[in-house]
Amino acid sequence: MARYCIVGAGPSGLAAARALSEAGLAFDVFERHSDVGGIWDASNPNTPIYESAHFISSRTQSAFDDFPMPADYPDYPSWKQIRDYIRAFADKYDLRKYIRFNTAVAKAQPNGGAWDVELATGEKLRYDGVIACVGHDWDPVIPEYPGHFDGEAYHTVDYHSARELAGKKVLVVGAGNSGCDIACDASTQASEAWISVRRGYWFLPKHVFGQPTDAFFHHGPQIPNWLAPSMLKVLLRILVGDVRRFGLPKPDHAPLSTHPIMNTQLLHHLAHGDIAAKPDIAELRGKHVRFTDGSEIEPDVILWATGYRPTIPCLEAGGVHLGESGEDFYLNMFPRSYPTLYVLGFFATAGAAYPILSKQCALLAAVLTAQETKSSAVRAFEEMRAKPLALNGGMRYLKSPRHAFYVQFESYLKELDRARARVERAAN
Repeated sequence: MARYCIVGAGPSGLAAARALSEAGLAFDVFERHSDVGGIWDASNPNTPIYESAHFISSRTQSAFDDFPMPADYPDYPSWKQIRDYIRAFADKYDLRKYIRFNTAVAKAQPNGGAWDVELATGEKLRYDGVIACVGHDWDPVIPEYPGHFDGEAYHTVDYHSARELAGKKVLVVGAGNSGCDIACDASTQASEAWISVRRGYWFLPKHVFGQPTDAFFHHGPQIPNWLAPSMLKVLLRILVGDVRRFGLPKPDHAPLSTHPIMNTQLLHHLAHGDIAAKPDIAELRGKHVRFTDGSEIEPDVILWATGYRPTIPCLEAGGVHLGESGEDFYLNMFPRSYPTLYVLGFFATAGAAYPILSKQCALLAAVLTAQETKSSAVRAFEEMRAKPLALNGGMRYLKSPRHAFYVQFESYLKELDRARARVERAAN
C-alpha cells in the first residue's frame, strides 16, 4: 500500500488527515509545533495572529464539512475560538494519533515517482507522495523604500498585542484585513497613529441588513458574477459612502476585483480623528517618513502590514520549484510538473477557507484511492489535469502577487465537486 507524507497539522493538514483516514489510505503527519492549530495557535513562532484577530468570514459559512462551529460562537469568532475549533476537529476524528509533533520536515526531494523525506531530526524516510499543508500567511514580505528609518520597524507577523503600541507614534503600512485591524489597535493605544495606503480600497461592513455579510450574499438573491461588482458598488455607496471623506483615496478598481477589506471599524476611527490616512511612502528620512504627497511625519515605530509570500521550505530545500501562479497547478493543488506532489491551501478567495479545504481533500482522497486501486479513474484524472482551467468564474482580478492564486469562491467549489464526481464515476 502506498504511504503519504502530510507536512503540517494546521487546518489543511488536518482536513487531509481526515479525508485520507476515512478513505483507508496510509499516511503520516509531521508538525513542527507541539500541538495542532497552525497559525491559529498564537503561541507558535512565525504566526501572524495577534490578540484582536478574528475570522473575517462568519461562523455559519466557515466550518469544515460535517463539523459546524459551536452555536454559541459569535458571528465572527476570535482566534482563540478558531484554535479551539481546530483542536476539537482533530479530537472528533481522532487525528492526533497520526501526527508526530515537534518534528519538522527539513527536506522533501523527488526520487523517481517517490519522495525522499528528511526530518529535522536527521531521520530519512521514503514516501509515495507528499501532501504539503504549510499555509501561506507566515513568510513576510517587507517592502523596500529609498533611504532608511532610524526608529523601530517590524513586520506584523511579529506583532502580538495593542499593548506594544501604547503611548507611541505608530505608522501602519498596508491596508489588508490584518493591517486595518492593527491600525484600529493603534487608534486606541498609540499617542498618534497613521495608516499608509498605496491605492484605494472598498471597505465592506461585516453585517448587511442584520446578517453577517457572507451569509447575506450566500442566502440572498443569486447575482451573476459579471453583474455582482456593479451591484455591490451601488450597495457600498449606500452603506459606506465615499471613503475620500476619511482621507482615503478613491478605489481604482471594481469591487471584488481584489480581496475585500472586511473592516469598517477603521472608518470609524478615521472619522473620529483617532488615526489619519496617508498615501504611499516616498522616502525614509532617518526619524522622518515622507509620503508621495510631500507630507512628512515622525513616527516611533513602523509596522509593515505588507503581506506574505507563498513558501514551502522543505520543497525548496529538495530542489522543487513550484510555479508562481495558479496556472502552474491543476485546481491550485496538483502541480503539473510533479505528479505525486499535492499542495493544499494554496489559494485566496473572497469566501471562507475551510469549506474549500474540505472539498480539496475529498477530491485528493478520491484521486489517491483511484491510484491505489489502479482504476480507470487515473487516466480520467490525468486527462483533466492536463487541461488549463479558469477558476475566476468570469471575474476580473487585479494582476498582483497577492492574486496569483486567487479563485472565485463559488466557481472553485463547483470545479472541485465536478472533478471529484468525474473521478468517482470513472472508478465505478
